[in-house]
Amino acid sequence: MVQRIQNLILGSLACLVLSQPALAQFPSGDPSIIAAGVTLEKIFEGGCILTEGVAAAPDGAIYFSDITFTAKCQNEQGQPEAGHIWKYDPRTGETSIFRSPSGMSNGIKFDARGDMVIAEGADFGGRRVIRTDMKTGKSTIVAGLYDGRRFNAPNDITIDEKGRIYFSDPRYLGHEPLDQPVMAVYRIDTDGSVHRIVTDAGKPNGVAVSPDQKTLYVVSNDNGATGMFRMGEGRPTLKNRMALLAYDLAPDGSASFREVLVDYSPQDGPDGLVVDVDGNLYVTVRDATRPGVAVYSPEGEELAFIPTELPTNVGFGRGTESRTLYITAGKSVYRIHVKREGYQLPPR
Repeated sequence: MVQRIQNLILGSLACLVLSQPALAQFPSGDPSIIAAGVTLEKIFEGGCILTEGVAAAPDGAIYFSDITFTAKCQNEQGQPEAGHIWKYDPRTGETSIFRSPSGMSNGIKFDARGDMVIAEGADFGGRRVIRTDMKTGKSTIVAGLYDGRRFNAPNDITIDEKGRIYFSDPRYLGHEPLDQPVMAVYRIDTDGSVHRIVTDAGKPNGVAVSPDQKTLYVVSNDNGATGMFRMGEGRPTLKNRMALLAYDLAPDGSASFREVLVDYSPQDGPDGLVVDVDGNLYVTVRDATRPGVAVYSPEGEELAFIPTELPTNVGFGRGTESRTLYITAGKSVYRIHVKREGYQLPPR
């Protein structure tokens, strides 16, 4: 009886905490990163289920994915939406559809030429990495197979200064077969060859290369399932590694595990991340007891925190907005001014 009362009290407290508007809280931490009193601004609300993969093009336009989980996002006739990529213009404040269907795009980055590189996931998605020429609109398949088999569900992308693409390949939802034997991180070289370089991260999600090109950061967010919405209600899963990991990145593009920077267990871990020019990490943390963007030093020390609803990814603006951090969370996109400049690939 005592235990039951304790559980009820704890449950009530948890509901109280989660029901509080997280956005009413102010960012905190090092004033050289987050100025006192600065607040989030919502610039978009209207995604179907989950916004993701926010990134700035060289012209300053902001692109982001709208992942339309087909089991949940359907029209009046019960037909699932096929995923969308949206475009936001910071100068006008207007948002419009850039591409639909999106191939269930998730992570988006722009290469040194200014072309869009996209990770397309499962759930009727492309399960591949594509590149779109932003001048012609034409797309090419950069990687669609490894060892003759399709990827599980490409999730997030980062690109190094040599033009090599790194992407994570977990699986969180979808009905398709799991064709790869491990959830891994891959590297695509400029000659088109694909290499599996990280197999010990757990369930890799967000990836980012440090500005000095010596570290590959990998998020593990292992929720213990590969088919969300297919297990039935109330079925628990055994969650595994929830951590921010650092790998030594060699000049040849190989990666070797160095250390766990942050361990989030038993809470949920992060999703996407980016870095600023000083090498600090801006990490979207999906811990329901403390959701938001945590800013870490390269050594994993928390420097600042931006409370949000459960976030998915982050990206810096460009030009006059190079110190604006865009955040995808829930069905929305937010932005906030920070005091460090975001790292972008040098243009070619």
